[in-house]
Amino acid sequence: MKHSSSIIDRQWIEQVVREIVQGRLGSPSGLTGEQAPELVVSISARHVHLSQEDVETLFGPGSKLTKMKDLYQDGFFAAEETVMVVGPRKRMLPTVRILGPTRPETQVELAFTDSISLGIHPPVRESGKLQDTPGCVLVGPKGVVELKKGVIRAERHVHMSPDEAKYYGVQDKDRMNLKIHSPCPTTFENLLVRVGQGIKLEVHLDTDEGNACDLEHATKIELVRD
Repeated sequence: MKHSSSIIDRQWIEQVVREIVQGRLGSPSGLTGEQAPELVVSISARHVHLSQEDVETLFGPGSKLTKMKDLYQDGFFAAEETVMVVGPRKRMLPTVRILGPTRPETQVELAFTDSISLGIHPPVRESGKLQDTPGCVLVGPKGVVELKKGVIRAERHVHMSPDEAKYYGVQDKDRMNLKIHSPCPTTFENLLVRVGQGIKLEVHLDTDEGNACDLEHATKIELVRD
């Protein structure tokens, strides 16, 4: 009985502490008693998404992307294949990783410093929003693809499931802020919320953003409503 009483007392104390913390700090959704979802922040380095047609142009008829490693989101992967990305005045990035699976339309995602290096001036866009974007040339071992459009700086965003969206009190296409506590503390505003079934909670920043906030040495990361 003494052992049982000790367990009850400890549980009661933990509950009181939990209620005090939640009462003072609150939770992102404004609801208490919910466990915060695990938040992953990933650096999305420059990469290319290819259509199947362009895969075959660049790597040969019948070619398919070869998985090198899985990405955090289920069903997505970094391919073994890379391409050369060529901008104006023959400026180039020699080995840009391809991410799979294939898409209906080819898209090149660059950070701001990559854009400067190539001499391209892509707009900040949500993935897939390619109207009025600049193009470039992709060079593979078997062929060349000249894109008339498709180069963007990917808008920083957060992926989440419907349950996680409910937890944070947001909907698809809403905006949130990401607070990075690090030697270079930074708040990234207006993260685009992208909600989907089977999606894990994950923020995507580009390499410039990750370096600016010293994400590698962050001690705390918070995702909050705007």
